[in-house]
Amino acid sequence: MLRVAFKEWAAVCGALADGRQALIIRKGGIAEVGGVFKPEYDRFWLYPTFLHQQHGGVKPAAEPYLAAATANRPPDGVLRFSHFAEVAGVYFVRSLDAALSLNDLHVWSADTIRQRFHYRSPGLYVLPVRIFRGPSHEVPEHPAYAGCKTWVELDRALSTEGSTPLLPEAAFAETAKTIHDRLAESIP
Repeated sequence: MLRVAFKEWAAVCGALADGRQALIIRKGGIAEVGGVFKPEYDRFWLYPTFLHQQHGGVKPAAEPYLAAATANRPPDGVLRFSHFAEVAGVYFVRSLDAALSLNDLHVWSADTIRQRFHYRSPGLYVLPVRIFRGPSHEVPEHPAYAGCKTWVELDRALSTEGSTPLLPEAAFAETAKTIHDRLAESIP
């Protein structure tokens, strides 16, 4: 059972759900305390959102994720949860070069990474995440979930029973090691 959800662009959720990427890069939303992201949870549902999502925000090769997200968008007032993440580490990256070194591991454009890095004060959080395909849940969207924030506590916990990881343990461990190796020198 899992009650917390993490809001992310629907296209990025698609890339995570497809196994294309196994990391989340986050700055923080204006509705968060002080506008700063805090990695408060180590397990959460992926909450696909269309807020701030844009074509130039992802690499051209990732444009199909935008099209798929739009085509599979649930009706207004309905949220669909089918994948959840387990966080395998938390890095606060203070070097733009280090953040850009992860380019082959995600679908965001370099411009998006630069904009997020420089927003308010330099730095980004990077979270290696192992994604699981869970049972599909449709729940009503509530006004309390709205806004530019990362974390949403759902009205009720949703079952994760029967979930399966997208990446085998060894493949995920290799990806997490790659992330660590690229970021290790930039971490104070």
